[in-house]
Amino acid sequence: MKELSQIDNAELEYFSFGTGKHTLVILPGLGTRSILFAQMMITAAYKTFSTDFTIYVFDRRKNIPSPYTVREMARDTANVMRHLGLRNADVFGTSLGGMVAQYLAIDHPDLVHSLILASTTSHANERILTISERWASAADCGDLASLTEQFTKLLYSASTVEKFGSMLAHMNDGLTEQDLRRFSVQARAIQTFDAYGDLECITCPVLVIGVKDDKVLTGEASEEIAAKLGCELYMYPNTYGHCVFDEAPDYKDRIMHFFKSNQSIE
Repeated sequence: MKELSQIDNAELEYFSFGTGKHTLVILPGLGTRSILFAQMMITAAYKTFSTDFTIYVFDRRKNIPSPYTVREMARDTANVMRHLGLRNADVFGTSLGGMVAQYLAIDHPDLVHSLILASTTSHANERILTISERWASAADCGDLASLTEQFTKLLYSASTVEKFGSMLAHMNDGLTEQDLRRFSVQARAIQTFDAYGDLECITCPVLVIGVKDDKVLTGEASEEIAAKLGCELYMYPNTYGHCVFDEAPDYKDRIMHFFKSNQSIE
């Protein structure tokens, strides 16, 4: 089921599926398209969760302002969750979605029961500052070829590129000016992101999952979060890319195990 929620003049697209008694919120990373474009793929990928969970996948606001901070993204998500009556949710945030998830847990702790921070960082380090500006600049210029090349090179492992390279080469075909503007604003929001000093405000159970050679954020970024929180950490080897959550065959089992261990799910 896809929906458009409008709260305080902010339109935010989301979709939901599953019939479980527990709530799972998925916050995807930075993308060039609406999450509704990937609805079928995400629903299929998390099909095994749909018995235990009712799953909500939230985008950033549709009518995106500029500038727009990561903390504001979390506020918008929190407003929609409250509007839908969603509290005490298990939250899975990837990349930019993981940054949003941190502020969701920091500023709105009643909404978050447990938290997985995947391929993300607690602040804009030197690598993501450089990469996010390159992405934003390519989007501003409408240079889809450069943007697609950078995505393919940085987000995925060599084996994934070898298998699906021809498909990945067309991932940004048909993007509109509005798509590129939304992408650019979100990419630049990363540049001012810094939740590191507030991480101690997160009191729920947390699992951090990263990749040792994350070409977008560095593996150290994941290790830094886990060290600050004193929480569980799992690092995948360099054979996987930044989008390890779409590549590693055991990834879904790993996150389900964490959520089950913190819920009364048998």
